[in-house]
Formats: sequence, C-alpha cells, structure tokens
Amino acid sequence: MSQGQESEVGKSPLSQRVRSLSPSGIRRFFDLISSMDGVVSLGVGEPDFVTPWRIREAAIYSLEKGYTMYTSNYGLLELRQGISKYLNQRYALSYDPTNQVLVTVGVSQGLDLAMRAILDPGDEVIIPEPTYVSYVPCVLLAGGVPVTVPTHMENSFRVRPEDIEARITPRTKALLLGYPNNPTGTVMPRREMERIADMVRRHNLLVVSDEIYERLVYGVEHTCFASLPGMADHTIHLGGFSKSYAMTGWRVGYACSRPEIIEAMMKVHQYTALCAPIQGQMAAIEALRSGDEAVEEMREEYNRRRHLMVRGLNRLGLSCLEPQGAFYTFPSIRGLGMSSEEFAERLLMEEKVAIVPGSAFGPSGEGHVRCCYAVSAGEIEEALARMERFVGRVKGGS
Repeated sequence: MSQGQESEVGKSPLSQRVRSLSPSGIRRFFDLISSMDGVVSLGVGEPDFVTPWRIREAAIYSLEKGYTMYTSNYGLLELRQGISKYLNQRYALSYDPTNQVLVTVGVSQGLDLAMRAILDPGDEVIIPEPTYVSYVPCVLLAGGVPVTVPTHMENSFRVRPEDIEARITPRTKALLLGYPNNPTGTVMPRREMERIADMVRRHNLLVVSDEIYERLVYGVEHTCFASLPGMADHTIHLGGFSKSYAMTGWRVGYACSRPEIIEAMMKVHQYTALCAPIQGQMAAIEALRSGDEAVEEMREEYNRRRHLMVRGLNRLGLSCLEPQGAFYTFPSIRGLGMSSEEFAERLLMEEKVAIVPGSAFGPSGEGHVRCCYAVSAGEIEEALARMERFVGRVKGGS
C-alpha cells in the first residue's frame, strides 16, 4: 500500500464541523432515563397537555379529504395569511404573506435556515448565555463564530446592552435573542429591548429573535423585538406552535422578515426539507383560528405550577428567581459543593428525579439546574419531596 493510500485510509469520514460539536447536555440524561423505571422527569421541555381537540380534528379531517401532498416551499398560503394576521393583530406588524412569511419544520429548523442564509465563514453571532442548547451549534454548522455574553442570577439573567456592545467587532453579523428564555424563564423588559434596538440600529446588525414562548408569560407583557420602532427590517422573527398550543410533535414553525431574507431561507429550505408536513400546517391553521381559549387555559395552569415549583425550591434552600415566561425554573445549587452535572446525575440515580444541569446551556449556566414545570402538580410535589431528601443528605454530608 502506498503512502497516499495509507493517508486516505486514516482520514475521518466525518466533517470537522460535526466532529467538533459536543453532544447535547440534555440528551445524555434522556438516555439515562430511558433505562430507568419510576423516574419523575422535570427535564423535558415539552407541554404535558395533548394538542387541543379542534386542532387534532382539523388534521384528521385533512387526511380524510386526501391532503397528503407537498405544499409550496413557503407553506400553505392560508397558513401564511393566518400568521400574518396574527402578528398584525398582536404586535401591529405587517408582513406580506406571499413573500415575507416562511413556514418551517419547527422553530429549530427556522433557526438553522436563518443562520445558513445570513452567515459567511467567520461571521460572528452574539448570543446571551445561558442559552438554548441548539443556538451555538447552529451558528457553528453554518460556518459562523458564536460569541457568548454571560448573564447572571444577580441581574435576573437579563442581558445588558452594554455587554452586547462590548463584543461587537467588524465581523459581527447578527445578534441571536431567545426571550422568554430557555432555560432561565427570563422576560426582557421593553425598555431594555429598546436599548438593544438602538444599539442594533447604530451598528446595522441583524437580530434573529426566537419567540417560541411568546404566549407563555406571567404578569408581564412580552415584547416582540420586530415590533420595536425601525426593527422589522433588522429582524428575523421566529415563532411557532409547539409550546403555546401543545403541538411539539407536529413540527410547524415560521420565520418572518424582509423578502430577500425569507427568499434566501426558502432556498435552503427547498433543497433540504422542501416543506413542512401538510397535516401539521392544516392543524396550525385551526390553531390560529380557534386555539386562543385553550392557550389561555394551559397558561393559567402553568402559572399555578410555576408558583408551586418556585415555593418548593426556595423552601429546600435552592435559591430560585420567579420566572416570568416559558415553563422552566433555574435554581442555584452553588451552596452544595458540587457541579450542576454531578447534582443532576446523583439526583437521578439516588432519587429518580430528572433535571438538566445548567452547564448544558453554556458555562454561565454552571451552578444552576433547569427544572421544567410542564408536568402535573402531583409530579412536581413528588419531585420536590425527593429533592428535599437528596438535598438534606448532601447538606448532612452523606
């Protein structure tokens, strides 16, 4: 065998970008749970509600009528019209459904499309942290450079505009925001968003705004970034149906922006996914038409569970801010003398309670754990009782 042949044999079949990615810090714990019985899971970021009946019925009816074909790459026009109408009524935004709205395979695909459409190799994207687990990988897979901005419990995990601005360089292309936030539950006040908007305008940046939890806020108003003065042209607005309408498995999201940006995202979409599933799109049309009452009922139930979880965690001595959005708490475990991963793994093995270590959401998440309250009140109470036993043993030195 020649030297050239030997080097070919030793070459990895995988791309360097993929090889450099770490597995999701959440997935490891899901894999552990799958082999255990009796686990109370506060780890999965998914509603425990079934999709409301009228939405399911619309999808069933679409199958009975024979809707089993491709749609336009942009998505069903009726759905795009519904999304445009919804955003206009809720945030006074005006998106042309023919060329400014793209239906995606969930918000996760929308984020991937946005990054691949706007980034050239070496372009930088600023991301507040703790951050959802897919943000940094999506930037890396698109050839970009993620630049994280740590936030802290002492400031309610709100990113400060001056900290963002300090990280802007000539290579900065975009700012990636996710509010209400996963994992912290933070909602940014409008005045702080306005300050960020002013900075975006001065530096002529794009903002990719992931607002999948926009309907799940408690006692505060959600600020849609694109609705701020002058921001519609600077923003790729990402939204969807998974969280608010309990439609995670339907895989329907959307992106709204300037026509040239949406067309660029559609180019990637048409060569990779082609279109979102038609049954999911038909269900989403019905969700926009009749789902508001169900959304409000679920939000009120999450709010009750939120109070139960926060009171319980603080009673255990795990200092926990009251989240204003999404369905997560992010308590501190700093006083217990162990890493967030060790805490999560021991809690799972010793008490069969599944949570997610804060380190899964970036270095500034260390010292915290994510507990999801999209589970029943009974499960929350049982999890808290088990956690109380565990924390008591840790504090007792056993």
